[in-house]
Amino acid sequence: MVAIRTANPAAGWAGSGQAGAGSSVDWLTSFGLVTVVALLFAISGGMLWLVGYNYDGLTGNPATKIHPSTYLLIIVFAWRACTFGNPVGYMVAVADRRPASTLLAVMSIVLLVVVIARQRPGMAGMIDTFVAPALLVMMLGEQDEKTFARMQTVVHAIMTVNALLALFEFATKTLIFPYRLDGEAFMTDLRSTALQGHPLSNATVTSIYVLALLSGSKSLSMPLRLGMIGLQCAALVAFGGRSAMVLTIVLGGCYLLILGLRGLRTGRVNLLGAALGLILAALVPVVIAVAASYGFFDALLERFVSDSGSANARVEMFDLFNHLELRDVIVGPDIDLIESLRRISGLEQGIENPIIRMVLYQGAFFTLLLFVGFALFMHEVARRCHAGIWLLMLGWLILLNTSESLASKTTLMTKFVVIALVLYRPATGVVGRKAQTQPRFSSS
Repeated sequence: MVAIRTANPAAGWAGSGQAGAGSSVDWLTSFGLVTVVALLFAISGGMLWLVGYNYDGLTGNPATKIHPSTYLLIIVFAWRACTFGNPVGYMVAVADRRPASTLLAVMSIVLLVVVIARQRPGMAGMIDTFVAPALLVMMLGEQDEKTFARMQTVVHAIMTVNALLALFEFATKTLIFPYRLDGEAFMTDLRSTALQGHPLSNATVTSIYVLALLSGSKSLSMPLRLGMIGLQCAALVAFGGRSAMVLTIVLGGCYLLILGLRGLRTGRVNLLGAALGLILAALVPVVIAVAASYGFFDALLERFVSDSGSANARVEMFDLFNHLELRDVIVGPDIDLIESLRRISGLEQGIENPIIRMVLYQGAFFTLLLFVGFALFMHEVARRCHAGIWLLMLGWLILLNTSESLASKTTLMTKFVVIALVLYRPATGVVGRKAQTQPRFSSS
């Protein structure tokens, strides 16, 4: 019988060594990926400065503007490509398996070249912000169960330590690893920095993690999840992120309400869970009242009363377009002009919207390309997770628009990808059935 050859070119390039979904990777690749996640969540710019690595600053060696986790991820990717037996075949295989991630990575690298050629800011941002998460999703496409289990343990452990460190800093008014810009620590801002560096980065990651504990992390017991949620919510107060706190309360509350109504409609109510819920409902107001009496919420309330011009900045940023011609908006205006307009408008602290900032610095055409790649990438990530991912995705997209986020150098999207793929991973049986539905080809 004549075997049918596949029309898929990736299969020809990959050859017989192609790794299918559900296969195991070698131990060094697995260890490398887990280490990447550990460095990503545990190492901040403040820590790196202590060892002479100026990551957050504007000056210094350009090589230090890329996070160590990104360097390690690239090394692990190269190692995996070599151990695959056919490096080109491996790249084609992972591209075929994760096309949107590949598109985002290639697009970001091309735009990186454009940024360098046009001498515009954001070179390191292209790598840390977009290339790193795309590369990680491509590598995680091999779906090694042990690797995912270790990553899950690392994420839970580091986020727990992060929350405990935040509360310690809040109680002692001492920042262990303060946020630094070219070595200068902003000691007047006593919001906790913990392991993630900047208070707002901490607030964003913690908010996303709380939503993941609510609708994901099915492997954890309910009492453990509730305890971890309580700890992370307390840390949110220490970080002082208003948007993150409000979003967590609103989205988390709506999700719990939906679950409760669904349980009542089906007529299946867990008596133990219901009893625990009633006890918590009675204790939470008491705990909040006691914490408020000791001044636990004073710093957060002050942030709501005085936002240091943040709300005004979100209005002023639109006025910048009045000084630009249509051509400047499309291809990007002169950088010196934008910097001058920002100083005149009092926007030195930043333009608190990623789309507006990217249009102003890179142009609408550049921004549109990245937006399309980002949308396809988010869709691809969501497809690899179970149904509860909608809550995390909604919270993520809302929080992105409360700061510069993806328009500047950040590891936030890589952290989101890890939380989504690790904590919303479908059950093994479901993954196996999905793998079995993939077409198999034989070669003659």
